[in-house]
Amino acid sequence: MLGYVTGLGRGEVDVLMCEVARRLRAEGVPLAGAVQHNIETGPTSKCHMDLQVLSGTDVVRISQDLGALSRGCRLDPQGLERVVGLVSAGLQKGAALLLVNKFGKQEVDGRGFRPVIGEALSAGVPVLVAVNAGNLDAFLAFAEDLAEPLAPDVDAVTDWCRARIREAQAA
Repeated sequence: MLGYVTGLGRGEVDVLMCEVARRLRAEGVPLAGAVQHNIETGPTSKCHMDLQVLSGTDVVRISQDLGALSRGCRLDPQGLERVVGLVSAGLQKGAALLLVNKFGKQEVDGRGFRPVIGEALSAGVPVLVAVNAGNLDAFLAFAEDLAEPLAPDVDAVTDWCRARIREAQAA
């Protein structure tokens, strides 16, 4: 009930997750979660990171502009927590699947989407998570033996989601 995708280049997993969400929404599947859209701002600055909440129409910026020479984390934790609250509310509305754009540093530290992932699994809702290689060990420790690696292929991931949704509905 917990699948994850990793191993893609910069920004590619975001495109994959967006396409999976688009396909499932087109089929009328009620989704909770968020997918990330990166907005390029030019060659001398870093992109903006926006999360689209799948249970509604909200789009929330989760990046901060720290300047061209900054090396620190650009994540806006308040923006992320706002999205987490919206996603949790969407999950309560009867979502068939939770999509999490990234198991990142906030989740490694026990914050961000980590509680919502547990909430979904406890409610029998399947979860799809994107994980970068740097956080994979922490994700696997969190997931224990529940996590299933998925091929980074849109068709395969979408099929996995459909199968888990059917299993959850049959239970």
